[in-house]
Amino acid sequence: KGKKGEEPMNLLFTLCARAGSKGVKSKNSRIFMGYPLVYYTLSAYESFKSKYGSGYNHIDLALNTDSAQVLEQCRNAKTAFEYISREQILGGDKVAKADVIRDTLQKMECRTKKKYEVIIDLDLTSPLRTVDDINGCLQALVKSEKANVAYSVTHARRQPHFNMVMKNEEGYMERIIKGGFLTRQDAPQCFDMNASIYAYKREPLLNNVNNSIFDGRAVAWVMKDTAVLDIDSEEDFELLQILAGYFFDNYADYRNIRDNIKNITG
Repeated sequence: KGKKGEEPMNLLFTLCARAGSKGVKSKNSRIFMGYPLVYYTLSAYESFKSKYGSGYNHIDLALNTDSAQVLEQCRNAKTAFEYISREQILGGDKVAKADVIRDTLQKMECRTKKKYEVIIDLDLTSPLRTVDDINGCLQALVKSEKANVAYSVTHARRQPHFNMVMKNEEGYMERIIKGGFLTRQDAPQCFDMNASIYAYKREPLLNNVNNSIFDGRAVAWVMKDTAVLDIDSEEDFELLQILAGYFFDNYADYRNIRDNIKNITG
């Protein structure tokens, strides 16, 4: 929300999905526990608007994709969105996602004639997120006057100062960071970026064309561990469904996102 006396912010949510995948064929358009995978993100977006939308001026959603299947799935839902066709130069798996989000922002501002103060990207392959995760990441950014970006993390399961190793030039294994720590608990606290939620302030996103925005002033929102798993193999996809079943059965905040899909598709 804007500070006292300021106009409420405009938020742009981005949903970026390319066609194809090396690890899992067409993973972005797969059916996940009875629904297209993208519907979990659309449901989370709609749930955020329902709970927190009154605090903002405009909240828009842009879908940037070159996948005809994902586009059709989104059009079959009730969620309003702007379609941004993925340019060929921004296709493939070697393009930084921040470049795609930046391109989406520029095209949306031209199309809608709005200025979006904050851009929130929701990863399509992360169906296990809550409304408060989205709001928490957003608030971590806007409450920090100097931060450029906020992203979701989990507590790291491995510690680069203690129990993460790499092969050195002589072919032997050694700790990634040599700090002299005897226990994991003594080492600095580390986190895993889980690629579920990113929130960017407008100017840093537009100006950091070399993606150095992630190496600058960043803040984080800590999500529940194991709630997000990168889908890079068929085994990952199967395991994520097992995790999802557990979270849907035991945590209402996750279950509500799934159950809300009926409201955006019925």
